Formats: sequence, structure tokens, C-alpha cells
Amino acid sequence: MTLTRRQKWRIEKIQSERISRSNRASEKSEKIDLNSTREINGRVITRYGQRQLVESMDGKLYQCTGRRNIGLSVAGDEVVFQKTDNNEGVVIAIQPRVNQLKRQKKLIAANIDQLWLVVALEPHYGFELIDRYLIMAQNENLPINIIINKIELAKNPDQTSRDFSIYNNIGYQVHFLSVKEENNLDSLRSSLSDKTHIFLGQSGVGKSSLINALIPDLDLKVDEISIKTKLGKHTTTNTTIYHIPSGGDLIDSPGIREFQLDELSSQQILNGFREFKSYLGKCRFRNCQHINEPDCAIRNALDSGEIQPARYQSYINLLSE
Repeated sequence: MTLTRRQKWRIEKIQSERISRSNRASEKSEKIDLNSTREINGRVITRYGQRQLVESMDGKLYQCTGRRNIGLSVAGDEVVFQKTDNNEGVVIAIQPRVNQLKRQKKLIAANIDQLWLVVALEPHYGFELIDRYLIMAQNENLPINIIINKIELAKNPDQTSRDFSIYNNIGYQVHFLSVKEENNLDSLRSSLSDKTHIFLGQSGVGKSSLINALIPDLDLKVDEISIKTKLGKHTTTNTTIYHIPSGGDLIDSPGIREFQLDELSSQQILNGFREFKSYLGKCRFRNCQHINEPDCAIRNALDSGEIQPARYQSYINLLSE
């Protein structure tokens, strides 16, 4: 059923009022004995059909349904819910999302602090594929950094380091590690504390091995969530949040691990090169494509060494696809 503008306005107003009441309640003392219908803040851990598993601020899990006309929640959503019987509840409002990740226009996760693009020495990384992921994240306003796995296979470590200095120099954090030999894992763990993360990357780069290294008892956690949802092992196909023992949270699902990039428009490609941003609008021609036009600010920055040739060539190659 298509909602009218007035109906949409009323739904948004009701959600806003519920969120405000919940925020006021959370500021009160925890010692106050509120009744079972009080509004509670929580986060969606996983969704399965029309139901969702919600974790309250004190770490308790509740099987919840959602009120009609508030929209579907996804893993990572901050919600307001009311307890019903035992460990069950009803979600009555979804908090505004800071950001969201979509796959082929389908929403799969929300409120992500950090994406990590995982590449490897085998299959060997490709710069245009790396840049496509960075462009996607830039356009979706999602922070992204880079992990290079399987460094034990490097025949020329200095060259590998030089390859990724391009990304370091424009503000992307880069971690070189070996899951197999457990090299530099501690440094990565410290970067994950107190944030919610997602790993992206092509098949075979070692994402599953990395996840298992960070959460050694992942199978136990999957079993625990399966018991809570009463759905059995196939719950592992859902997008789910897991707590990392050393700190931080990981949003995981096979659908995210095999994340496919949608087609990019020329404007998205341009917007995705963060080092181009300060030069946009400074070209002689307003519709400059930054290829061979005269007095192009980006081309001038390339000639002066302010933009790396490899990144500019990647931009040209992606435009021509």
C-alpha cells in the first residue's frame, strides 16, 4: 500500500516522539523500577524474516517483532522497543541512521563505523578493483581502510609497500598482515576496538580466515544466536553482528563478504577520488571531464605531482569501461 504524504508525516512524527521519550527515560536512574511496557533502547543484531534479535544496552537479547509502517530494520539499526513476555518485545521506532550499506539497492546493514577492504598477494590485488571499492564507500559516505593479507607470499615487500603508499598518502589506513603466520594481527585488533566493522573484498583473499582469527569461538556464537532465534544453523546466512573478544563488533554475512559493485556513473567515479575534491570547480570549463581539456585543475595537479599518476590513470580507465 502506498502511503500518502500526510500518512508518512504522521508515521515520522510518532517515531520521533517515541525516540524522544526513550531518550528521556534512558537519562533517568537505572534504579527506578519501571513497568514492563517501558521503552528501551537497543540495537538489531540480526533479522530473520519479519522478526529480529535486539540487544539491549545491558547486553540482553530479545526476540522482537516490529510495528507496522515503521519500515524494516537491519543489523546495526538502533531501535526503541517494548518488552512483552519473557525475552520478547516489539520494536516501535527505528532511530535515524548515520549511514547504511546497500547491495544491488537492497539495504543490508546500518550505522557502520568502518569498512575494511581486504586484498591479498594471492589472488594478487588490482588497483582498479581497489579503487572501485573506495569509490563506492566515498559515495555512500562510509569510512573505509585497507587490509593486505598473505604478506608471507611477498617476493618484493618493498614494492608492495610502495604500491600502497599511494593510499596512505591520501588518508587511507593500510594494514599489512598474515593471518596464516599471525603477523601484525594485534595491530589490527587495536584498530577495531569500540567500533562496528565490515570486511569487504573478493573471494579467496582470506576474509573468513581473518574473521575466525579475530573471533575464535565464532561457531559458538552462531549456535547461541540460533538458539535465541530458534531457527537453527541456517541463521548464519543472515547479516549478523558479533562481538570481537578483544573489543569492537563485526557485521558479517556471506552476502557482504561477496559484495558485488554496482555500475558507477561518471559523476560517482569523479566523486570517489577524494584527492580530486579540492580541485573540482576550478577548471576553465564547468563541464570539464578532466581528460584533455585546457586549463584543467586536476590535470595541472597531476603535472605538478599533487595527484599520483596511477590514481589518475585508474580514473581514466574506470571512465572508459
